[in-house]
Amino acid sequence: MEESAVDVRAKLHDISLPLGRDTLVWPGDPPIDVTPKLRIANGDPANVSELHLGTHSGTHVDPPVHFVEGAAAIDRLSLDRVIGPALVADLRETNGPIGPVELEALGLDSDVTRLLLRTSNSSLWRSLPVEFPDTYACLSPEGAKWIVQNGIELVGIDFLSIEARGASGHPVHHILLENGVVIVEGLDLGDVEPGTYTLVCMPLKVVDGDGGPARAVLIEA
Repeated sequence: MEESAVDVRAKLHDISLPLGRDTLVWPGDPPIDVTPKLRIANGDPANVSELHLGTHSGTHVDPPVHFVEGAAAIDRLSLDRVIGPALVADLRETNGPIGPVELEALGLDSDVTRLLLRTSNSSLWRSLPVEFPDTYACLSPEGAKWIVQNGIELVGIDFLSIEARGASGHPVHHILLENGVVIVEGLDLGDVEPGTYTLVCMPLKVVDGDGGPARAVLIEA
């Protein structure tokens, strides 16, 4: 039997959001619903449910086509973009837009290509607000440019959007996606200490998908 590539002694951190009717979704996105279709208790041979959700529900990956017409969809995303070393950066003291000043202060090594932003947003998953929040920690357009200029190939954040709600023209998404940066949104980094991990983030292979719900895990050596 082929030996597993994952050390069984390693600690795994599940940084994905659970998907259910109570899962927070972006305003205007379809709600998540899991509807039983067959039930053993009703005499059916197996339990089978119907899953209804959007392509940007819960923890998910944004491919270029999300904001760039005709660009690559989620089923064309190379998995080596979403698997590999990743740095979890501590930005919990930042409540507003994250810009070059905050990113420079991280002192990233030049070999960091996957950056996960742990912000004050992660606390939102512990006590979800009744109304969708108007403000949360996110990247500014200048911060997005910094990401591109510093060779970051994947950036993730602990909320449903990396961009401010209501941003005119969606500049952050355009800057990142037009320059080939993969975006992972809806991470739960509340129980993860800052540092370097191995990221495994597997989006659903939705044909021509403009996004893909994902199971994301950090492996701690």
